[in-house]
Amino acid sequence: MLSNYNISQERNTTSLFGKVDMVALGLYFALVTAGVISIISASYNEEVGSIFSLQHNYMKQILWGGISMLFALVVLLLDRRLFHMFAYPAYICGIGLLIAVLLFGREVNGAKAWFEFGGIRVQPVEFAKIATALMMARVMSDYSFNIKRLPDLAKVAAVIAIPLGIIILQNDTGSGLVLCAFLFVLYREGISKYIYFPVLLTIALFITSFIFTPVVIFTTLFVLFTLYSALKTWAWSAHMRFMALVLLVALLLSTLTSMSGYASLMVVCSIAAVVLVGVALKTRTLKLLWPVAMFVYAMLFVPMCDVIFTKLEPHQQNRILTFVGMKEDPKGIDFNVNQSQIAIGSGGLTGKGFMDGTQIKYGFVPEKHTDFIFCVVGEEWGFLGTMTIIALYIALILRLMKMGERIKEPFGRVYCYSVAAILMFHVWVNVGMTIGLMPVMGIPLPLMSYGGSSLVAFTILIMIAIRLDASTDDDNVYLR
Repeated sequence: MLSNYNISQERNTTSLFGKVDMVALGLYFALVTAGVISIISASYNEEVGSIFSLQHNYMKQILWGGISMLFALVVLLLDRRLFHMFAYPAYICGIGLLIAVLLFGREVNGAKAWFEFGGIRVQPVEFAKIATALMMARVMSDYSFNIKRLPDLAKVAAVIAIPLGIIILQNDTGSGLVLCAFLFVLYREGISKYIYFPVLLTIALFITSFIFTPVVIFTTLFVLFTLYSALKTWAWSAHMRFMALVLLVALLLSTLTSMSGYASLMVVCSIAAVVLVGVALKTRTLKLLWPVAMFVYAMLFVPMCDVIFTKLEPHQQNRILTFVGMKEDPKGIDFNVNQSQIAIGSGGLTGKGFMDGTQIKYGFVPEKHTDFIFCVVGEEWGFLGTMTIIALYIALILRLMKMGERIKEPFGRVYCYSVAAILMFHVWVNVGMTIGLMPVMGIPLPLMSYGGSSLVAFTILIMIAIRLDASTDDDNVYLR
């Protein structure tokens, strides 16, 4: 009996590794290797005697890489059903760790998000992302789940909102925003546009409220929503006359009275919204109610942006203001980004060569081995090097999405898309902030930035997806 069991286990193990997606595994190893090479350039110190000393950050990263390989092997050998079975306990443990670090953790760079054991720091939020992805997959793979039903959607929203709220309390807003990447998963699973669009509108309104005046925002929205209504009802003439009348009355009201342009526009648009609702109900053209509801929501939300902004920390306010161009601080909040842009720009087409980057070597770029590791690639390997790294990330993300599509049951599909969404958000924000297209948020570049917590967590995150994909054709797969 024992010998038969051992033979069976050996066959299963051989079968498993035969099904592992070697392309995804190769992309993972390529990015980890590129990260170690970049960290060597960013952190090598000639004053440290031995090149193999653990005083070097790259040696610590290599050590964490070895530990990550052990975790990867364990994950690939586990029964795939365990991930479904222990999704709830993992999520509860993840929330518990976030609460514990909020109460007892160490504050680093203004965020109370780290445990420290001797000289080792662990950031629980990195592992909470894994737990949240598993919980999302578990909830959305239940037999009775239907994303079109509000109670089911509320469950998913709670799964995301609970860790997000705790992370924000830790003052680690950047890491919390990563959880917003799960909106991509909801879109893939068929969430209604009537829920998805307001979320995108909220984000757009919050950003544009720092760039344009409320009058410009509301006028633009009114024109866009009027055009949308005209397109839906094909009553172009009536809608254009109505839009012109509203804008004309608002202009006359602000000219002939002491009301500001903002106040007069709000008064006239509010009256116009009431009129449109009445017309829609009377003529049963309910398509008009959607743009009217969105416009009314915008009128209510934009004034609240100032209130939300005042609740942010001073350094967060400065990052937003410098990002939108309303404030310049080249020696302060802008310093990191400016130096990063100089480093990447100086790399040219092919770069300066390994360990020959002057901006990196002489310490002009702060956090060069962590959040700004991408500028090391830019300076030393140039445009071709950065495009190669971005291509590797895109290939890995697309591979994860392909894996999700070929998995027959919803748990694996939702999980693979969750991993792809997390990677996509991290890469987009990190690369964007190093070249000045995104505000600095302190988000690492997956698999490349220095840090044991990040490397181990992303390894586990990706390997679970590969493991779920490796047994797609198993007979005991749980189907909805």
